Amino acid sequence: MGTIPATFNGSSTYAADLQQTITHAVDIASIPINQLNRNVSALQAQSTEIGYLQNGFVLLQNAIKSLTAGVNGGGFSASAADNTIATANLTSSSTLSAGTYSLNVINAGSPTVSVSNTGLPTVADPTVTSISTSSSYTLTVNGSTFTVTPVANSLNALAQAINTSGAGVSATVINLGSPSAPSYTLSLQSSALGDIPIQLNDGTQDLLTTLSTGTQAQYQVNGQPATPISSNRSTVTLAPGLTVNLLQAGQTTITVAENSSAATTALSSFVTAYNATVDELATNRGSAGGPLSGQSIVFSLGQALRDLTNFSGGSGSVTSLTDLGLVFDGTGHLSFDQSQFSSTATAHPGDLASYFGTGTGSGFLAAASGILNGFISGTNGLFQAQQATIQKRITADNQEISDTQARITTMQNQLTAQMSAADALLSKLQSQVSFMTQLFEAQNAIANGR
Repeated sequence: MGTIPATFNGSSTYAADLQQTITHAVDIASIPINQLNRNVSALQAQSTEIGYLQNGFVLLQNAIKSLTAGVNGGGFSASAADNTIATANLTSSSTLSAGTYSLNVINAGSPTVSVSNTGLPTVADPTVTSISTSSSYTLTVNGSTFTVTPVANSLNALAQAINTSGAGVSATVINLGSPSAPSYTLSLQSSALGDIPIQLNDGTQDLLTTLSTGTQAQYQVNGQPATPISSNRSTVTLAPGLTVNLLQAGQTTITVAENSSAATTALSSFVTAYNATVDELATNRGSAGGPLSGQSIVFSLGQALRDLTNFSGGSGSVTSLTDLGLVFDGTGHLSFDQSQFSSTATAHPGDLASYFGTGTGSGFLAAASGILNGFISGTNGLFQAQQATIQKRITADNQEISDTQARITTMQNQLTAQMSAADALLSKLQSQVSFMTQLFEAQNAIANGR
């Protein structure tokens, strides 16, 4: 905690002049602090502006990442001709290719379902009572045993303990009675498809009866194999990165096709981020420019944006962003013709892929990633380096302000002590003068009265 400046409390008629002397000295000594405070404010404004620009480049980088996924498999879509038989999903884009698959679902499969035995205690309120008074149960699923310990002696607690046991079954509590005379029963269903034996024992007796025995799913792809494939799961993999969810028996066609919508969305995001960054950079140019006016980083960022949009490569009908529908208007902003891009992607997919590349090596995506990473890559990017330099200068200026203020306080205290001493002497002398004046006046009055 810094030293508190002393207060001058003069009593002589010269106190105001003495106080003015102190104030004037402090004001002169504070001139460097005022300049340092202005420096700190300017640096903080630069830091804020760099943050704005950094955010713009991050958005550009995110758009490039989305574009990389969109043109390297992420632009595929999968669909089933009959969604009541199966639904299709893409799980990976790295090994996908367009194609069609004939799916013959012979059996969608079913789980095994067991319910609590008849003759067990009637449960009218599953929050209070259970089918057994045991505090621990043994759950057997397909030959594997699990210990189940409910937190309370209730049917709801027993079902919850089964669901958290990791045994591969799900437990529910169902009412098989009437609304006026409820009778709650425990029902267990296997997570896997097929004949999965399920039993629950309370230490004295088995508590479950199999209600329905499950069957495994069976299917063929493109008529193969001759012996249908069996699965204990409804979701199966047809090809690398392609899964289907089997719903019911029947035949349908699964289609994997290229879809330019992901790339279109990514390019739209790129254009939006580009134009916003261009506008932000423009505020830092000219005689009335913003906090970064005259800074080299403004030129570097502008050059990076030009490098991004001027990239040329590939072959055939796609060698620049202009060929994809990205063009500049008279204000230096990008516009995006989505219909032109879709037409090019449909008519010349090979040329499009050649221009973009895969994100490594050559191509627009690799070049763009390299440019952007140079600005926002961890602690080595230009933005981070600039921010670190600014923060170092702010810290140094704040320390200089603190040190200077401490020196000013010391000077002020010393000067206040000196002025206080001078004021006390002046006040004493003024008192003596007043006394002597009054004495002479009294003597003159006496003399004049004789």
